[in-house]
Amino acid sequence: MLDGAVRKHLDPVLDRVGAKLARGGVSANAVTIAGLTLGLVAAALIAVQFYLPGAMLIVVSRLCDGLDGAVARATHKTDFGGFLDIVLDFVFYGAIPLGFIFADPQANGLAGGLLLFSFYVNGSSFLAYAIMAEKQSMTTDARGEKSLYFTTGLAEATETIAVFLAFCLLPAWFSVLAMLFAVVCLYTALSRIMLARTGFRDRQ
Repeated sequence: MLDGAVRKHLDPVLDRVGAKLARGGVSANAVTIAGLTLGLVAAALIAVQFYLPGAMLIVVSRLCDGLDGAVARATHKTDFGGFLDIVLDFVFYGAIPLGFIFADPQANGLAGGLLLFSFYVNGSSFLAYAIMAEKQSMTTDARGEKSLYFTTGLAEATETIAVFLAFCLLPAWFSVLAMLFAVVCLYTALSRIMLARTGFRDRQ
């Protein structure tokens, strides 16, 4: 929901930095992998209850996630780069809740499992919609130039990162926040299903 507003202010800065990295020979895929690496280190820190360092690495990791697209735009976009970006994004989004489950399995296990389930449902609806949109030659630039069709929703990257940071700042509230956000993610998936029902044309 907030991605569009955030991108409007952040993309010009990322594009300038991305252009400099591209001129220095840094590839978009290298930035993507660096972002995931930082995200996995953040999850590991969270698992041993170093929440604030984990939060800082989450922010840097997601800046890398935006920066890889800027580098690609400054050089050339590839289908493999788009594929790698979305796969590693899903790895990151699964790793952070898992870190909280490891940090306190008894307190966080149920809520963390529900959150991961909601991510699974929301992610599958997102990818399935993208596949069908490609099949029907649909296009959108609602979230900038992307390698696949992006549907907007109530739970997008900005909301997810904000919730992850809230987890780190208020770890005792993880279960409550995770359950609430799981409901938001499931609602987003349901709204995408309804959008698909009305938006996809039947083929003769």
